[in-house]
Amino acid sequence: MLSLYIYPPFSNFTLHPHRSINLFTNISPKLIKFMAPKGDNVVVSSIKLEKIFSMKGGKGESSYANNSQAQAMHARSMLHLLKETLDNVQLSSPQVPFVVVDLGCSSGSNTIYIIDVIIKHMAKRYEALGCDPPEFSAFFSDLPSNDFNTLFQLLPPMANHGGSMEETLAADSHRSYFAAGVPGSFYRRLFPSRSIDLFHSAFSLHWLSQVPESVLDKRSAAYNKGRVCIHGANDSTAIAYKKQFQTDLASFLRSRAMELKKGGSMFLVCLGRTSVDPTDQSGPGHLFGTHFQDAWDDLVQEGLITSEKRDSFNIPVYASSLQDFKEVVEDVGSFTINKLEIFKGGSPLVVNQPDDAAEVGRALANSCRSVAGVLVDAHIGDHLGNELFARVEQRGTGQSEELLEQLQFLHIVASLSLA
Repeated sequence: MLSLYIYPPFSNFTLHPHRSINLFTNISPKLIKFMAPKGDNVVVSSIKLEKIFSMKGGKGESSYANNSQAQAMHARSMLHLLKETLDNVQLSSPQVPFVVVDLGCSSGSNTIYIIDVIIKHMAKRYEALGCDPPEFSAFFSDLPSNDFNTLFQLLPPMANHGGSMEETLAADSHRSYFAAGVPGSFYRRLFPSRSIDLFHSAFSLHWLSQVPESVLDKRSAAYNKGRVCIHGANDSTAIAYKKQFQTDLASFLRSRAMELKKGGSMFLVCLGRTSVDPTDQSGPGHLFGTHFQDAWDDLVQEGLITSEKRDSFNIPVYASSLQDFKEVVEDVGSFTINKLEIFKGGSPLVVNQPDDAAEVGRALANSCRSVAGVLVDAHIGDHLGNELFARVEQRGTGQSEELLEQLQFLHIVASLSLA
């Protein structure tokens, strides 16, 4: 879902393990203001979400690399849809490199697998026409804080280019493409005009560029008091989240419309829902709106954090309906919709022993922490973050059977071409 680059945004900044960052205070992004300390907490205002957000890096137990097996399974189940999109991409001269981008690549091996599938499929299309395949270039793109180091360590070595491209593609233990990392938000321009043949993005576009400001404003009707996500919120909160999603998606589409080559395509996958009610967030609602929510409430009730501290944290995730998504594509007007559907992805939890309640609880806590742990630790510190996810695990263990039955993800799958 997200990507990496050796580009530390705060190279001279060290976060004390028990100090917290307020991610959501609305102050000029150019200003970093250290507020007066309260006890062991120091609040750092106006650090933009994109500067610190990423999936949890490294290769530890709660890292994204070790907790993205479900995403891998869901991606493999959609390969036939991806290949339909690849068959719609207009082939350029074999003398011109074919350029593919994975937006929101994150730090595990899933992105490498998908890029390999794409390039091998496109090479076969050239070969079917009796042409030598072109050279291939792949860009792995994500926010600057993504763990690109772990990703690039997983990349297989480049095949020897002394031989033909056919020989390069046949070298299974080597990659047949040039690789580079591109840091930055995909809600803005990332590449030169008309430079990309194919954009791929899976399990990323449901992450918003920010929590809607009104959701954290006590004076607003959209203030999400007592909750840490949109699931189960009031109508005003839901409208704010929906507006943020549609604003972000429009920015994404306008940027890609300028970067794609004529004849290029996009294959997009993000969390979706079938309910017309945006406060019924389906899978992500169960993930963040039940045991995760209850764990925050536990910390408040036990006096470990204040209710205000909880209420100033919201997960910037929105599971869209097909209609939400379609409206934006049509309003932007730059793309033709080749396919737009809801795809049943399944559970985000992968366990070896479904009857082992403790394993299910651990899987839930690790799954939550792999995608939201960076935000939690930045908000309340890693010590309290440990306390929070320990309670997520306890609650998941206590309701393991219901979890496996009810925690099911739906995905929006979109195949788009330049209009």
